[in-house]
Amino acid sequence: MREIFTSAGKPTVEVGVVVKSHAFLAQIPSGESRGGREAAVLSMAEAQTGWRSIQTRVIGADFKYLKEWDGFLLRLDGTPDKSKLGGNIILGLSLAFARALAFSENKELWQVLREEFFAGEKEGVKPLIFANLIEGGVHAQDNLALQEYMVVKEMGDSSAKSVEELVNLYKKLGENLRRKNKLENIPLGTEGGYMLDFKDDFEPLAVLSGMVQDENLALDAAANSFHKDGKYVVDEKKMSAAELAEVYAGYFAKEPKLISIEDPFAENDVAGFQLLRERLPDKWIVGDDLTVTNPDLIKKYAQGGAINAVIIKANQIGSLSEACAAMKLAKELGLKRIVSHRGEETEDVFLVHLAKAGNAEAVKIGAPARERILKYDEVLRLYP
Repeated sequence: MREIFTSAGKPTVEVGVVVKSHAFLAQIPSGESRGGREAAVLSMAEAQTGWRSIQTRVIGADFKYLKEWDGFLLRLDGTPDKSKLGGNIILGLSLAFARALAFSENKELWQVLREEFFAGEKEGVKPLIFANLIEGGVHAQDNLALQEYMVVKEMGDSSAKSVEELVNLYKKLGENLRRKNKLENIPLGTEGGYMLDFKDDFEPLAVLSGMVQDENLALDAAANSFHKDGKYVVDEKKMSAAELAEVYAGYFAKEPKLISIEDPFAENDVAGFQLLRERLPDKWIVGDDLTVTNPDLIKKYAQGGAINAVIIKANQIGSLSEACAAMKLAKELGLKRIVSHRGEETEDVFLVHLAKAGNAEAVKIGAPARERILKYDEVLRLYP
């Protein structure tokens, strides 16, 4: 285990497992906007005691399946939020071990995950790509309350062509925004999307709508960040959940290409989710901070009529086994599944393998730029 840095220049961990003199590594991302019920994240200093405890117990042990390995780690931790060993440390060990399994069987990471957790999934299924092109909220320093304005791209016969079209759209958007605002350069947000002030929180949707052709649009509101004292603050207006639901409904009515909204309300405002789900039955109402990749919460809020789609982030729950269980359950419940990156990323591309293993309906990667391009490149490799 060693300290490395995320795309935001903040500390995270790289964890390794050594099997028969071969080292297998995993780099763990970090969330900038985190749900309150996510697995605990420990610093290097905080993790040392637990790390030594793990080391003394695994030397000479034999684990044949990822469930066995993860089960051992979860029992050793023994806390509901993984605060003893750290969800980030457990996930790193989980992912590194899965890579060791793949190597020993001469298979890809996604193949060993599919065989253990998703037997029977069909070949050739390609996910939608959710690409964050304009940023607000805690991901940017601009006047937008909503956090992500995304283009949703369907991969056709040629994944390479689809990704190239996304890259060209991203570049053209930057050129248009520079020209319109008479700027030499436009700063980028945490995930590579453009960051600048707009007249209101709807305008970025109108801008993107005017540029896309076959693509759709999606929002990540990340409403925890603008929920203050029981009210939501958007466009400098304080409003109730019911009033905000009306605003969102107006967005969808004005913009038919808008198909999805993630975390439209704060994580404790279940009634708000239910209200919007009833109001927009044919749109994706996506849980993220609400559900934190936790199978129990996913089941609760799906059956309660709050969501019909869910974000899957392995580091929210803290092990690959649990993330796969969440994906499998979500499919059984009829939910759309979006396997997602985090605000602070690393070079690790495991999320694409997780998506492919379970045939997720979508992957959410960020803008096709900077460190995120590595994940786009992995999409091209796994979905030729």
